[in-house]
Amino acid sequence: MVPLNIFLSGLKHRGWCRCAAVTFAAVVLFGAGSQACFGVEQYADGRPVATLRLPARDHGVVIRHGDGAGGCDEMGAREAIVFQEQGEFYLHYDGAGKVGWRTCLARSRDLVHWRKEGVVLDLGAAGRMDSAAATSPWVIRDGRWWHMFYLGTPNTSPAPDLIPSFPYLTLKARSHSPVGPWEKQYDVVPFTTRSNTYYSATASPGHILKQGRNFLMFFSASTGYPGVKRTLSIARTADLNGAWQIDPEPIVPPVEQVENSSLYYEPKNRTWFLFTNHIGTDSRGGEWTDAIWVYWSKDPEHWDARNKAVVLDGANCSWSKRCIGMPSVVKVGKRLGILYDAPGGESLSHMRRDIGLAWLDLPLVPPTERKQ
Repeated sequence: MVPLNIFLSGLKHRGWCRCAAVTFAAVVLFGAGSQACFGVEQYADGRPVATLRLPARDHGVVIRHGDGAGGCDEMGAREAIVFQEQGEFYLHYDGAGKVGWRTCLARSRDLVHWRKEGVVLDLGAAGRMDSAAATSPWVIRDGRWWHMFYLGTPNTSPAPDLIPSFPYLTLKARSHSPVGPWEKQYDVVPFTTRSNTYYSATASPGHILKQGRNFLMFFSASTGYPGVKRTLSIARTADLNGAWQIDPEPIVPPVEQVENSSLYYEPKNRTWFLFTNHIGTDSRGGEWTDAIWVYWSKDPEHWDARNKAVVLDGANCSWSKRCIGMPSVVKVGKRLGILYDAPGGESLSHMRRDIGLAWLDLPLVPPTERKQ
Protein backbone atom coordinates (compact mmCIF):
# COMPACT_ATOMS: atom_id res chain seq x y z
CA MET A 1 0.00 0.00 0.00
CA VAL A 2 3.04 2.29 0.26
CA PRO A 3 4.20 3.85 -3.01
CA LEU A 4 7.72 2.76 -3.86
CA ASN A 5 9.09 6.30 -3.92
CA ILE A 6 7.55 6.87 -0.49
CA PHE A 7 8.85 3.61 0.91
CA LEU A 8 12.40 4.59 0.19
CA SER A 9 12.08 7.29 2.82
CA GLY A 10 9.94 5.16 5.12
CA LEU A 11 6.71 7.06 4.54
CA LYS A 12 3.19 5.80 5.07
CA HIS A 13 1.02 5.24 1.98
CA ARG A 14 -2.36 5.77 3.61
CA GLY A 15 -3.61 9.06 2.25
CA TRP A 16 -0.31 9.91 0.49
CA CYS A 17 -0.64 12.27 -2.43
CA ARG A 18 1.79 13.22 -5.15
CA CYS A 19 1.70 15.40 -8.20
CA ALA A 20 -0.34 13.58 -10.82
CA ALA A 21 0.46 13.42 -14.50
CA VAL A 22 -2.59 11.30 -15.15
CA THR A 23 -4.55 11.70 -18.34
CA PHE A 24 -7.79 13.56 -17.73
CA ALA A 25 -10.67 13.79 -20.17
CA ALA A 26 -14.17 15.22 -20.12
CA VAL A 27 -16.33 12.14 -19.83
CA VAL A 28 -20.09 12.47 -19.91
CA LEU A 29 -21.51 10.04 -17.38
CA PHE A 30 -25.15 9.07 -17.07
CA GLY A 31 -27.06 7.40 -14.25
CA ALA A 32 -29.12 8.14 -11.18
CA GLY A 33 -27.32 10.95 -9.42
CA SER A 34 -24.59 11.12 -12.06
CA GLN A 35 -23.42 14.25 -13.80
CA ALA A 36 -21.10 15.36 -16.59
CA CYS A 37 -17.63 16.23 -15.26
CA PHE A 38 -13.92 15.80 -15.70
CA GLY A 39 -12.76 12.34 -14.70
CA VAL A 40 -9.78 10.02 -15.02
CA GLU A 41 -9.86 8.32 -18.39
CA GLN A 42 -6.74 6.23 -17.99
CA TYR A 43 -3.98 5.63 -15.44
CA ALA A 44 -0.37 5.34 -16.53
CA ASP A 45 -0.07 1.71 -15.43
CA GLY A 46 -3.47 0.65 -16.74
CA ARG A 47 -5.11 0.14 -13.35
CA PRO A 48 -8.94 0.17 -13.50
CA VAL A 49 -10.87 3.43 -13.51
CA ALA A 50 -14.35 4.29 -12.23
CA THR A 51 -16.34 5.59 -15.19
CA LEU A 52 -19.49 6.54 -13.28
CA ARG A 53 -20.13 9.18 -10.65
CA LEU A 54 -22.35 9.28 -7.58
CA PRO A 55 -21.27 12.81 -6.69
CA ALA A 56 -21.40 14.10 -3.14
CA ARG A 57 -22.01 17.76 -2.29
CA ASP A 58 -19.04 19.07 -0.40
CA HIS A 59 -19.54 21.11 2.78
CA GLY A 60 -15.86 21.88 3.30
CA VAL A 61 -13.54 21.67 6.31
CA VAL A 62 -15.13 20.89 9.67
CA ILE A 63 -12.05 20.03 11.77
CA ARG A 64 -8.76 21.87 11.37
CA HIS A 65 -5.53 20.49 12.71
CA GLY A 66 -3.35 22.36 15.15
CA ASP A 67 -5.39 23.10 18.28
CA GLY A 68 -5.76 19.65 19.85
CA ALA A 69 -4.88 19.24 23.53
CA GLY A 70 -1.15 19.04 24.19
CA GLY A 71 -0.32 19.54 20.52
CA CYS A 72 -1.76 16.11 19.67
CA ASP A 73 -2.69 17.16 16.12
CA GLU A 74 -0.36 20.08 15.52
CA MET A 75 1.07 18.41 12.42
CA GLY A 76 -2.14 16.99 11.00
CA ALA A 77 -5.59 15.48 11.53
CA ARG A 78 -6.61 12.63 9.23
CA GLU A 79 -8.31 9.23 8.77
CA ALA A 80 -11.62 10.35 10.29
CA ILE A 81 -13.74 7.40 11.50
CA VAL A 82 -17.24 8.34 12.67
CA PHE A 83 -20.00 6.52 14.55
CA GLN A 84 -23.16 7.55 16.40
CA GLU A 85 -24.33 6.68 19.90
CA GLN A 86 -27.42 8.05 21.63
CA GLY A 87 -27.76 11.06 19.36
CA GLU A 88 -24.11 12.09 19.48
CA PHE A 89 -21.41 11.61 16.85
CA TYR A 90 -17.99 10.35 17.88
CA LEU A 91 -15.03 10.84 15.57
CA HIS A 92 -11.71 9.09 16.03
CA TYR A 93 -8.92 10.55 13.92
CA ASP A 94 -5.16 10.26 13.56
CA GLY A 95 -3.49 13.14 15.34
CA ALA A 96 0.04 13.77 14.09
CA GLY A 97 2.18 15.33 16.82
CA LYS A 98 5.78 15.56 17.89
CA VAL A 99 5.72 12.18 19.67
CA GLY A 100 4.04 10.34 16.81
CA TRP A 101 0.63 9.51 15.38
CA ARG A 102 -2.02 8.67 17.98
CA THR A 103 -5.79 8.21 18.11
CA CYS A 104 -7.67 11.38 19.05
CA LEU A 105 -11.38 11.93 19.72
CA ALA A 106 -13.84 14.67 18.74
CA ARG A 107 -17.59 14.84 19.46
CA SER A 108 -20.48 16.56 17.68
CA ARG A 109 -24.27 16.80 17.46
CA ASP A 110 -24.44 17.73 13.78
CA LEU A 111 -21.16 16.65 12.05
CA VAL A 112 -20.33 20.32 11.45
CA HIS A 113 -19.40 21.66 14.90
CA TRP A 114 -16.90 19.52 16.79
CA ARG A 115 -15.38 19.50 20.27
CA LYS A 116 -11.91 18.00 20.44
CA GLU A 117 -11.08 15.82 23.45
CA GLY A 118 -7.46 14.95 22.76
CA VAL A 119 -5.63 11.62 22.72
CA VAL A 120 -7.62 8.53 23.70
CA LEU A 121 -5.13 5.87 22.58
CA ASP A 122 -1.43 6.44 23.14
CA LEU A 123 1.68 4.74 21.80
CA GLY A 124 2.70 1.40 23.24
CA ALA A 125 5.89 0.79 25.17
CA ALA A 126 9.15 0.01 23.39
CA GLY A 127 8.98 -3.45 21.88
CA ARG A 128 5.22 -3.41 21.40
CA MET A 129 3.72 -3.60 17.93
CA ASP A 130 2.10 -0.19 18.46
CA SER A 131 5.21 1.51 19.84
CA ALA A 132 5.45 3.84 16.83
CA ALA A 133 1.76 4.43 15.98
CA ALA A 134 -1.68 3.66 17.44
CA THR A 135 -4.22 4.97 14.93
CA SER A 136 -7.28 4.49 12.72
CA PRO A 137 -9.60 2.61 15.11
CA TRP A 138 -12.92 0.99 14.28
CA VAL A 139 -15.23 0.35 17.22
CA ILE A 140 -18.31 -1.80 17.81
CA ARG A 141 -20.47 -2.28 20.87
CA ASP A 142 -21.37 -5.81 21.96
CA GLY A 143 -23.17 -6.08 25.27
CA ARG A 144 -21.51 -4.03 27.99
CA TRP A 145 -18.21 -3.69 26.16
CA TRP A 146 -17.03 -1.38 23.40
CA HIS A 147 -14.44 -3.16 21.25
CA MET A 148 -11.78 -1.18 19.41
CA PHE A 149 -9.65 -2.53 16.56
CA TYR A 150 -6.83 -0.16 15.70
CA LEU A 151 -3.80 0.07 13.43
CA GLY A 152 -0.46 -0.45 15.12
CA THR A 153 3.10 -0.51 13.82
CA PRO A 154 6.59 -0.38 15.32
CA ASN A 155 7.96 1.54 12.33
CA THR A 156 7.87 5.15 11.15
CA SER A 157 9.74 7.59 8.96
CA PRO A 158 12.32 9.83 10.64
CA ALA A 159 11.30 12.84 12.74
CA PRO A 160 9.67 15.25 12.55
CA ASP A 161 6.89 13.62 10.50
CA LEU A 162 7.07 10.13 12.09
CA ILE A 163 4.76 8.69 9.44
CA PRO A 164 3.77 5.07 10.16
CA SER A 165 5.20 2.47 7.78
CA PHE A 166 4.90 -1.28 7.09
CA PRO A 167 3.74 -3.54 8.55
CA TYR A 168 0.22 -2.23 9.26
CA LEU A 169 -1.32 -4.51 11.86
CA THR A 170 -4.68 -4.91 13.61
CA LEU A 171 -4.54 -4.61 17.40
CA LYS A 172 -7.29 -4.67 20.05
CA ALA A 173 -8.57 -2.57 22.97
CA ARG A 174 -11.81 -2.34 24.92
CA SER A 175 -13.78 0.02 27.13
CA HIS A 176 -17.09 0.31 28.97
CA SER A 177 -17.70 3.67 27.27
CA PRO A 178 -17.33 5.07 23.73
CA VAL A 179 -15.13 7.84 25.17
CA GLY A 180 -12.78 5.44 26.97
CA PRO A 181 -10.57 4.91 28.83
CA TRP A 182 -9.41 2.15 26.52
CA GLU A 183 -7.69 -0.95 27.86
CA LYS A 184 -5.23 -2.44 25.37
CA GLN A 185 -5.49 -6.22 24.97
CA TYR A 186 -2.08 -7.30 23.77
CA ASP A 187 -2.96 -10.93 24.43
CA VAL A 188 -5.65 -10.77 21.70
CA VAL A 189 -4.32 -11.11 18.15
CA PRO A 190 -7.32 -10.67 15.80
CA PHE A 191 -5.30 -11.44 12.65
CA THR A 192 -1.99 -10.40 11.16
CA THR A 193 0.03 -10.17 7.96
CA ARG A 194 1.18 -13.36 6.26
CA SER A 195 4.03 -13.87 3.80
CA ASN A 196 3.24 -14.67 0.16
CA THR A 197 -0.39 -13.56 0.39
CA TYR A 198 -2.40 -10.54 -0.72
CA TYR A 199 -2.07 -9.25 2.88
CA SER A 200 1.69 -9.74 3.32
CA ALA A 201 2.39 -6.10 4.29
CA THR A 202 -0.97 -4.76 5.47
CA ALA A 203 -3.78 -6.35 7.46
CA SER A 204 -5.28 -3.26 9.09
CA PRO A 205 -8.77 -2.77 10.53
CA GLY A 206 -11.92 -1.64 8.77
CA HIS A 207 -15.69 -1.45 9.09
CA ILE A 208 -17.23 -4.16 11.31
CA LEU A 209 -20.62 -5.60 10.43
CA LYS A 210 -22.64 -7.93 12.65
CA GLN A 211 -24.36 -10.72 10.73
CA GLY A 212 -26.42 -12.94 13.03
CA ARG A 213 -24.05 -14.26 15.68
CA ASN A 214 -20.98 -13.55 13.60
CA PHE A 215 -18.96 -10.44 12.78
CA LEU A 216 -17.44 -9.46 9.44
CA MET A 217 -14.59 -6.97 9.21
CA PHE A 218 -13.85 -5.31 5.87
CA PHE A 219 -10.12 -4.83 6.38
CA SER A 220 -7.40 -3.24 4.28
CA ALA A 221 -4.84 -5.58 2.72
CA SER A 222 -1.71 -5.05 0.67
CA THR A 223 1.42 -6.68 -0.57
CA GLY A 224 4.87 -5.19 -0.02
CA TYR A 225 7.54 -3.86 -2.37
CA PRO A 226 8.04 -3.81 -5.24
CA GLY A 227 4.71 -3.41 -6.99
CA VAL A 228 2.43 -2.84 -4.01
CA LYS A 229 -1.15 -4.00 -4.63
CA ARG A 230 -3.99 -2.83 -2.36
CA THR A 231 -7.43 -4.26 -1.81
CA LEU A 232 -10.15 -5.03 0.73
CA SER A 233 -11.08 -8.36 2.22
CA ILE A 234 -13.29 -9.92 4.87
CA ALA A 235 -12.19 -11.37 8.21
CA ARG A 236 -14.72 -13.33 10.28
CA THR A 237 -15.26 -14.20 13.93
CA ALA A 238 -17.93 -15.13 16.44
CA ASP A 239 -15.83 -13.81 19.33
CA LEU A 240 -14.62 -10.20 19.37
CA ASN A 241 -11.96 -11.19 21.92
CA GLY A 242 -10.77 -14.09 19.80
CA ALA A 243 -9.07 -14.79 16.49
CA TRP A 244 -10.56 -13.87 13.11
CA GLN A 245 -10.51 -16.02 9.98
CA ILE A 246 -9.35 -14.21 6.83
CA ASP A 247 -11.04 -15.11 3.54
CA PRO A 248 -8.72 -16.77 1.02
CA GLU A 249 -9.52 -14.13 -1.63
CA PRO A 250 -10.22 -10.38 -1.34
CA ILE A 251 -13.62 -8.91 -2.21
CA VAL A 252 -12.20 -7.06 -5.23
CA PRO A 253 -9.01 -7.77 -7.20
CA PRO A 254 -5.83 -6.12 -5.86
CA VAL A 255 -5.44 -4.27 -9.17
CA GLU A 256 -8.34 -2.06 -8.04
CA GLN A 257 -5.82 -0.30 -5.74
CA VAL A 258 -8.22 0.66 -2.92
CA GLU A 259 -7.86 0.88 0.85
CA ASN A 260 -10.08 1.54 3.88
CA SER A 261 -13.78 0.72 4.08
CA SER A 262 -17.03 2.19 5.36
CA LEU A 263 -20.40 0.57 4.63
CA TYR A 264 -23.98 1.80 4.40
CA TYR A 265 -27.08 -0.33 3.81
CA GLU A 266 -29.90 1.26 1.80
CA PRO A 267 -33.17 -0.40 2.84
CA LYS A 268 -35.17 1.20 0.00
CA ASN A 269 -33.46 -0.96 -2.61
CA ARG A 270 -31.75 -3.54 -0.34
CA THR A 271 -28.32 -2.51 -1.54
CA TRP A 272 -25.01 -2.30 0.29
CA PHE A 273 -22.67 0.59 -0.50
CA LEU A 274 -18.98 0.32 0.35
CA PHE A 275 -17.04 3.60 0.41
CA THR A 276 -13.29 3.40 0.00
CA ASN A 277 -10.18 5.39 -0.91
CA HIS A 278 -8.71 4.93 -4.39
CA ILE A 279 -4.99 5.16 -5.10
CA GLY A 280 -4.03 6.81 -8.39
CA THR A 281 -0.66 6.84 -10.12
CA ASP A 282 1.32 8.88 -12.63
CA SER A 283 3.80 8.14 -15.40
CA ARG A 284 6.73 8.36 -12.96
CA GLY A 285 5.31 5.71 -10.64
CA GLY A 286 4.20 8.17 -7.97
CA GLU A 287 1.01 7.26 -6.11
CA TRP A 288 -1.55 9.30 -4.20
CA THR A 289 -5.11 8.98 -2.90
CA ASP A 290 -7.02 10.69 -5.67
CA ALA A 291 -10.68 9.97 -4.90
CA ILE A 292 -13.36 8.39 -2.78
CA TRP A 293 -14.98 5.51 -4.64
CA VAL A 294 -18.10 3.52 -3.83
CA TYR A 295 -18.93 -0.08 -4.75
CA TRP A 296 -22.45 -1.51 -4.46
CA SER A 297 -23.86 -5.01 -4.01
CA LYS A 298 -27.00 -6.81 -2.89
CA ASP A 299 -24.83 -9.18 -0.85
CA PRO A 300 -22.18 -7.77 1.54
CA GLU A 301 -20.09 -10.92 1.11
CA HIS A 302 -19.92 -10.77 -2.69
CA TRP A 303 -18.89 -7.75 -4.77
CA ASP A 304 -18.49 -7.08 -8.49
CA ALA A 305 -15.56 -4.72 -9.08
CA ARG A 306 -17.32 -3.33 -12.17
CA ASN A 307 -20.05 -1.84 -9.98
CA LYS A 308 -18.27 1.29 -8.81
CA ALA A 309 -18.43 5.06 -9.08
CA VAL A 310 -16.51 8.17 -8.01
CA VAL A 311 -18.07 9.96 -5.03
CA LEU A 312 -15.56 12.74 -4.31
CA ASP A 313 -12.43 13.94 -6.10
CA GLY A 314 -10.89 17.21 -7.22
CA ALA A 315 -13.86 17.90 -9.48
CA ASN A 316 -16.40 18.26 -6.66
CA CYS A 317 -14.30 18.82 -3.52
CA SER A 318 -14.46 22.54 -2.75
CA TRP A 319 -11.12 22.87 -0.97
CA SER A 320 -8.70 20.11 -2.01
CA LYS A 321 -8.04 19.57 -5.69
CA ARG A 322 -5.45 16.82 -5.89
CA CYS A 323 -5.75 14.57 -2.87
CA ILE A 324 -8.79 13.14 -1.10
CA GLY A 325 -8.23 10.89 1.91
CA MET A 326 -10.00 8.11 3.75
CA PRO A 327 -13.83 8.20 3.97
CA SER A 328 -16.25 7.08 6.67
CA VAL A 329 -20.01 7.48 6.47
CA VAL A 330 -22.97 7.90 8.84
CA LYS A 331 -26.70 8.46 8.31
CA VAL A 332 -28.11 11.82 9.42
CA GLY A 333 -31.84 12.11 8.76
CA LYS A 334 -32.40 11.98 5.00
CA ARG A 335 -28.72 12.40 4.17
CA LEU A 336 -25.54 10.38 4.39
CA GLY A 337 -22.58 12.26 5.84
CA ILE A 338 -19.09 11.51 4.52
CA LEU A 339 -16.08 12.48 6.65
CA TYR A 340 -12.70 12.53 4.91
CA ASP A 341 -9.26 14.13 5.15
CA ALA A 342 -7.27 16.17 2.63
CA PRO A 343 -4.36 18.63 2.47
CA GLY A 344 -6.34 21.44 0.82
CA GLY A 345 -5.87 23.60 -2.28
CA GLU A 346 -3.16 22.44 -4.65
CA SER A 347 -1.04 21.16 -1.77
CA LEU A 348 0.61 17.78 -2.13
CA SER A 349 1.74 17.61 1.50
CA HIS A 350 1.38 14.37 3.37
CA MET A 351 1.20 16.31 6.63
CA ARG A 352 -1.03 19.10 7.93
CA ARG A 353 -4.24 17.48 6.78
CA ASP A 354 -7.69 18.72 7.84
CA ILE A 355 -11.00 16.87 7.97
CA GLY A 356 -13.85 17.68 5.60
CA LEU A 357 -17.52 16.79 5.29
CA ALA A 358 -19.62 15.97 2.23
CA TRP A 359 -23.23 14.85 1.80
CA LEU A 360 -25.25 12.41 -0.29
CA ASP A 361 -29.04 12.51 -0.36
CA LEU A 362 -30.91 9.38 0.67
CA PRO A 363 -32.02 6.97 -0.51
CA LEU A 364 -28.85 6.02 -2.34
CA VAL A 365 -29.37 4.69 -5.85
CA PRO A 366 -26.53 3.13 -7.86
CA PRO A 367 -25.74 4.80 -11.19
CA THR A 368 -27.78 3.00 -13.83
CA GLU A 369 -25.28 3.09 -16.68
CA ARG A 370 -21.88 1.44 -16.63
CA LYS A 371 -19.19 1.83 -19.25
CA GLN A 372 -17.95 -1.65 -20.14
